Amino acid sequence: MDKIESIEEFYKRKFAWMPDSIKNEIGHFNVFRHEPVEPDKVKPLPYKRRDFYKIMLVVGGIDMNYADKVIPVKKQALFFSNPQIPYSCKNLEKIKTGCYCIFNQHFFHQFGNLNQYSVFQPTGEHVFELTDEQMPHVQSLFERMFEEIASDYIHKYDVLRNLVFELLHFAMKLQPSSTFDKQPPNASQRIATLFLELLERQFPIEENHPRVNLRSASDFARQLNVHVNHLNRAVKVITDKTTTQIIAERILQEAKILLRHSTWNVSEIADALGFTEVTHFNNFFKKHVETSPLKFRNG
Repeated sequence: MDKIESIEEFYKRKFAWMPDSIKNEIGHFNVFRHEPVEPDKVKPLPYKRRDFYKIMLVVGGIDMNYADKVIPVKKQALFFSNPQIPYSCKNLEKIKTGCYCIFNQHFFHQFGNLNQYSVFQPTGEHVFELTDEQMPHVQSLFERMFEEIASDYIHKYDVLRNLVFELLHFAMKLQPSSTFDKQPPNASQRIATLFLELLERQFPIEENHPRVNLRSASDFARQLNVHVNHLNRAVKVITDKTTTQIIAERILQEAKILLRHSTWNVSEIADALGFTEVTHFNNFFKKHVETSPLKFRNG
């Protein structure tokens, strides 16, 4: 996997200049408009992680390559990216119009943890197709960002944070209501959240995280200092899935990413994902995908 792209590298790649505010004490925020690009001048967006957050409104039939999925945008969509998951965008020449804002976690220092919101979580929804009725509201939020960042209002960054939160909550309300209907017990919620955070901390597999160490429910229970049965019950209550199922799904997702986007061979990928034998990895992959890792890579 390519190394993570920093916010400084983003500016160099995209604009060949660096804003003075990028290292200031309040963190960094900026907002841009998409300019139509001629097909022969399109520079492909590299598939990798970034060390900043991005919210993008796009009008045009593009494909978002996100983790192990390709999500086609038929007409217009709102897209959320975060430092945990790699992504790229295909068919950039088809973008008719749009805009996007970028910011780092430090910009929200003391204003909350962005990763608590589902649009920035690995298992959450990240691309939201918008109807013609929804578009004006989203566009107006971005237009207010442009107005605020150009103003000399002393508290403009507070306003910009509020506008980001408005976009987050607008998108999350588009998800099925059942996501919000469940009011789980606090203890179960806490244990399940700690488990999911601990699981996600092992990914993506790259130079900083070369190998998965926690593979079983018992591994996680020991790390969290709880009985494995207690962990399994909490996870089941919150997610309607077993602990083993969630671990397997996340390892499978990472396996697909590595097979599609890394230069490692199947044996190296198996070892990185914690399989003691490559045959174990092959059997695991075939069980869930119904094809071998090598055929999936070449398919």
